[in-house]
Order: sequence, then structure tokens, then C-alpha cells
Amino acid sequence: MAASSALRLILGSSSASRRQILSEMGYKFTLLSADIDEKEIRKEKPEELVVALAHAKADAILEKMKNNGMMKEIVDSQETTLMITADQVVVHDGVIREKPSTPEEARKFIKGYSESHAATIGSVLVTNVKTGARKEGWDKAEVYFHKIPDEVVESLIEEGDVFYVAGGLLVEHPLTSPLVEAIVGTIDSVMGLPKALTEKLIKESLSEQ
Repeated sequence: MAASSALRLILGSSSASRRQILSEMGYKFTLLSADIDEKEIRKEKPEELVVALAHAKADAILEKMKNNGMMKEIVDSQETTLMITADQVVVHDGVIREKPSTPEEARKFIKGYSESHAATIGSVLVTNVKTGARKEGWDKAEVYFHKIPDEVVESLIEEGDVFYVAGGLLVEHPLTSPLVEAIVGTIDSVMGLPKALTEKLIKESLSEQ
């Protein structure tokens, strides 16, 4: 679905995967990032954690927009401005995994995916910047890997992308994609922005105009 000319979209994320997915959906958008300390927000359930983090990101970006004058420009405009924020964690053997912070942690995470499947839990939050109304949801997918060879693990760590994704889980990478046995759910959900949920929340937000 292409964006209407009366709709302005902001993606509140620095994730290359989310940028790619939203572009694939036919939307044009502005990028803003939240720069929050994600580890300050703790919830027991992964679904609650990712939704809380998406709200925290939205709050931080709205504050930034107030300070740089962007908010005034939006309020004065006739356009509807929607902001999308999202977060994701990986759950493996019942444990929530966020981005690995050390090579040792990344190694442990990736090797674990050879032994049992990983589940991704991802949230999407759509905020109407002018009215403050918010629509939220979350989506789950499961990834099953064949055995991941040690040399692949070491190459991924050396390259460094694993440190920027939840659980160090890369399914679209040339080294790991041939090792994916099955995905239950959608690849876009695994990559951090479920298309169907995002589209649904955008439509719900626009229908309330």
C-alpha cells in the first residue's frame, strides 16, 4: 500500500532491516532514532518488554521533536503524522535475549540456535504525533536452524552485525540463511517489523482521523 500524500510517516528506528521492510511496504518516511538505554526497562514477559520499549522509544523521540521545533511544524500542518517505533527480543530455552554485548555472549547465543529453536517477539507501536493516540501490538515467529559450524559463528562475530540485533539472530545473512531449516511465522517479523501488524496499526490510526 502506498502512502497517501496527506500522510507523513516517521520511522523511529536506526535498524537497517526495519528501513528495508517499511520501504518494501511502499511507504516514504523520515528517520529518527530514540537513543534510550534499553536495559533500564525490565519486564518479566517478553511481550510486555517489547511493547514497553516501543513506548519508551516513542516518548524519547517526541521529546526530541519538541526540543528541535519539529513538533510545532507538525501541529501547524494539515498532514497526519504517524510515528512507528518497534522493539524485538529473542526467546531461547525460556530466556529473553537482547543484543549480545560481548563476543563470548554472541558465541553462546549463536551456538545455542543449533541445539533448539529461537522465537522472536516483536512489537510495533504507531503514534499519532499530533493527537498522541497510540496503537500497539506484538507478533511472534520461530526460527529453526541446522547445525551452525564454528567457523560461521566466528565469522559473524568478527564481522560485527550480530551485536546490533536481538539475540545475535541473523536469518537474512549470506552465512546463516542457508542454515535456516524452517521459519514458523513471517521473515519480516523475524527481521524486526511484521508487515501485516504494521499495516493494520497504520490503518487503525488513520481511521480515527
